[in-house]
Amino acid sequence: MKAAELFVKCLESEGVEYIFGVPGEENIDIMDALLESPIRFITTRHEQGAAFMADVYGRLTGRAGVCLATLGPGATNLITGVADANMDRAPLVAIAGQGATTRLHKESHQILDLVNLFQPITKYAAQIAEPEFSHEIVRKAFKVAQTEKPGACFIDFPENVAEAQVADKRPLRRQRPFSPTPSELKLAEAVALVSGAECPIILAGNGVIRAGAAQSLVSFAEVLGIPVATTFMARGGMPFSHELSLGTVGLKAKDLVGFGFERADVVICVGYDIVEYHSEQWNPNCDKQIIHIDALPAEVDEYYTVATGVLGNISEAMQSIAWRAKPRERSCLVPLRKAIVAEMQEFAEDEGFPVKPQKIVWDLRQALAADDIAISDVGATKCGCPACIRRSVPTPASSPTVLPPWA
Repeated sequence: MKAAELFVKCLESEGVEYIFGVPGEENIDIMDALLESPIRFITTRHEQGAAFMADVYGRLTGRAGVCLATLGPGATNLITGVADANMDRAPLVAIAGQGATTRLHKESHQILDLVNLFQPITKYAAQIAEPEFSHEIVRKAFKVAQTEKPGACFIDFPENVAEAQVADKRPLRRQRPFSPTPSELKLAEAVALVSGAECPIILAGNGVIRAGAAQSLVSFAEVLGIPVATTFMARGGMPFSHELSLGTVGLKAKDLVGFGFERADVVICVGYDIVEYHSEQWNPNCDKQIIHIDALPAEVDEYYTVATGVLGNISEAMQSIAWRAKPRERSCLVPLRKAIVAEMQEFAEDEGFPVKPQKIVWDLRQALAADDIAISDVGATKCGCPACIRRSVPTPASSPTVLPPWA
């Protein structure tokens, strides 16, 4: 069989359901092999759209989304979506056709060094230079893409390699990554910090969503009586309707939840990456005791020097700490929760025109179910906060903003 046929069988073995992309001359052998495959090819208008579709598939399912392009400009059009998936920890495998290996060493039409082009924005990038190694490269790409912390991988597939014959090869068996049990020493250090904290706060990140640990997060907060703020990529991990929820942090906004971090002496970061909400924003004086609970060690950063790092299975780590740490009857941040709720309700009955952003957000909240997904473009919508917007909108005298005592 052709290497392209083996390649598609490997994709089937990885559980691929869809490939998003644009066909071309240099990936035609893959397209032909897909005719006999249960994998559904979704033709897109543009390769960037294909990459974003694979990106979203990956972050919603936890399985690598797959996108396909041809060489040259087809491959470069994937870059924005691939980079986004890699930075947002979404598993993705991008595949690009390539010119024959007989012309890669010289100037030739639409030939680019795609492996080096994608290397800085992926976890792994490789070219299938020999047809016999197709199955190894596919297995490694999917393994690396889906292993914590997930991200994007890239495969460059030259057309003459794709059409070459290969015998006695079959897809490699999939293996699930193992999440280690957190260290007892680190658990003990975390328990001591939580038990001795005067005003702790939990900052939950995207890792909670990826690990399917949302319910564990809620239980962790309830048992210890500690309020939770989430990054925008962990939104929904702690329902806002919960009395211990402080909502979502803005990227650079001085919103109400920021007062919670100012007051806190211990910040428990669960599944958090500083790329989501830089620690300089909530630890500007480097004076917080930070507990890092995640699958991998913390990033080196001046504002994120951890007191202890509990590495391994996130749910297991939270459960172990909750069992042993001293709970508190009442959080010092209860007034903050009340202030945040009051601020959100401030424009609930507003009938002014033009319609104010806060009113739109309030009405959307009432219309959406708990498991609905809202999608917005990035930019100021992720950086701002109701308080910032309100400065440009006269506030009704009958609805004053309620601030916490320490504000």
